[in-house]
Amino acid sequence: MNKLKSTFSSLTAPKLPWAVGSLPLMLAPMQGLTNRALRSLFIERVRPDVVFTEFVRVKASARKNITENDRQEVVSAGGGVPLVVQLIGADTEALVAAANTVQELGAEHLNINLGCPYGRMTSQTPGGALLREPVALARMLESLRREIRGSFSVKVRSGFDDPTQIFSLLGLFGDSGIDFLVVHPRTVKQMYSGAADHGITGEVVRQTSLPVIANGDIFSATTGRRVLAKTGAAGLMLGRGAIADPLLFERLRGRCPGESTPADKVAELREYLQELLTRYQALFCGEHQILCKMKEVLCHVHDPEVAPLARQLKRSKSLAQFKELLIAS
Repeated sequence: MNKLKSTFSSLTAPKLPWAVGSLPLMLAPMQGLTNRALRSLFIERVRPDVVFTEFVRVKASARKNITENDRQEVVSAGGGVPLVVQLIGADTEALVAAANTVQELGAEHLNINLGCPYGRMTSQTPGGALLREPVALARMLESLRREIRGSFSVKVRSGFDDPTQIFSLLGLFGDSGIDFLVVHPRTVKQMYSGAADHGITGEVVRQTSLPVIANGDIFSATTGRRVLAKTGAAGLMLGRGAIADPLLFERLRGRCPGESTPADKVAELREYLQELLTRYQALFCGEHQILCKMKEVLCHVHDPEVAPLARQLKRSKSLAQFKELLIAS
């Protein structure tokens, strides 16, 4: 056992953001979507076991390591649902400072984004591009682990451009002292094209002792159960599928039908959007911003039985028109 492993084993194991022995269903971090208004709606309606912030940008050059808005976003939404704060950046010193800042604000669980194909934010390369620099990545994770008092995880793609790259990184993750992995089995370069290969997720589960959360292309309860059975993952992270249908959490738990009737689907979408609109009006400034935020959600609604309503709403030229279409029978 190397010196780093010995150091971590002497510490009290951090508490995971879910109960040991349970099967957690997590709301994924999605930029522009999983803000505190949307998270609070999900917590009240379907109570995910864990929720994530949008990624918090950490810039080395900024006087403040995170923005004022992000400082508000990292405060727990309450409701007893654990909040994981996701950081993205390339400068280790800045990330360590940001980790300490969010912990001072009350964050108990931190995650590093190693999968986002987001464009350049600095002269360095954050997110999924860090996978191209494993030595620097190891140093970064080790530095962060020393500062993070609660659970520490990474959300990772299967590789930068090689879908098998993740297998060469599992030792690095284990030695860095992280507590769990969220695996999205696409490469960074794929973005969201092609299909998530959960055969890779299953092999990751077999090759590491870390809990693995499966993420990617889980759009129905049937698919979610199939992924769990195929991979042996410790839980699921729901992203685009949950944004389109928040009841996906309850469908997976068997508390509501695996698929609603066409009429119920339309009614569920209307109710969801009406509740979200109320929250967005309290959080965001100006009709244009609110309308754009609502349309971002609708970009993930593809079910053919609600597509006509979704298309109408996306064509709205004003918030008043959007509201009128939303309440129309």
